[in-house]
Amino acid sequence: MQHTIVMTGASRGIGRVAAEHILRRAPGAHLVVVARGSSGAQLALEPATGGHTVSYVSADLGSLQSVRAAATAIRDRLDGGELPPLSGFVGNAGVQYTNALTEGPDGFESTFAVNVLANHLFVRLLQDRFAAPARIVITASDTHFGDFKHNMGMVPGPAWQSPDVLARTGGFPEPHTAAAGRTAYSTSKLATIHLVHEYARRLPAGIDAVAYNPGFVPGTGLARDAGPVARFAMARILPVMALTPFATSRSAAGRYLADVVLGTTKAPTGSYVDRGSAARSSEESYDPQREHELWDALERFTATQTAR
Repeated sequence: MQHTIVMTGASRGIGRVAAEHILRRAPGAHLVVVARGSSGAQLALEPATGGHTVSYVSADLGSLQSVRAAATAIRDRLDGGELPPLSGFVGNAGVQYTNALTEGPDGFESTFAVNVLANHLFVRLLQDRFAAPARIVITASDTHFGDFKHNMGMVPGPAWQSPDVLARTGGFPEPHTAAAGRTAYSTSKLATIHLVHEYARRLPAGIDAVAYNPGFVPGTGLARDAGPVARFAMARILPVMALTPFATSRSAAGRYLADVVLGTTKAPTGSYVDRGSAARSSEESYDPQREHELWDALERFTATQTAR
């Protein structure tokens, strides 16, 4: 059966590996890759070799207007019959900055904008175009646990606050520091899990939402905005850790992501999948009041972009 899967973060890292697995294992899939710039398009479309069907939509995920334009273009192609029915959305793109002061064009802190707001806007704008059974997969992170067991002390744990604070720059102590930037990252990933729980409550039957944790994956390019020392460590030292039980290789993490997207990994809606199987996320991540407040805040933040 022909079907469409929309995916962000497919041009590099685990997303690239996952995209290749999806195309190889689901020959009926038309993969719509959302990426920024011509270099992103080139990287994204390379998996189309061998007769696989891939198309590209340009978007800057840090800009709500750009995300809306991309989602609208996909809706129009679905409505016009250019794309087969929509069966999935994969929000795999993510960023981590060296501070908590980076602001996007809409005035939101950029980590929150890309890791949380962009996914929500895509889901809301595509929600009525999904053909059940469908699956939404958002890439989370075990940094949301905030303990040494899950992040080996490399990333501070989340510091939850009101979504109105989290969405703006300077929301963490010493916001100019790398520690604040990493805290913004882990907190955004906690928000992702909260959001998946709320999707499970609110989305129509047949549209499942799942959070996927790839584990610690060295060499993904996540810290490409870090300083030279940190980038060197990520590129040269940390990849060696992929050979240890503390890390997941890029190829394994990408395969696990494809398993979740294609339903090979069994996970009911609202699940947290830790690599190859459904698991329990942190105790902090189960908080219906927070989840409701986050939903309401995201609806306010994106209201002008979802109005038709």
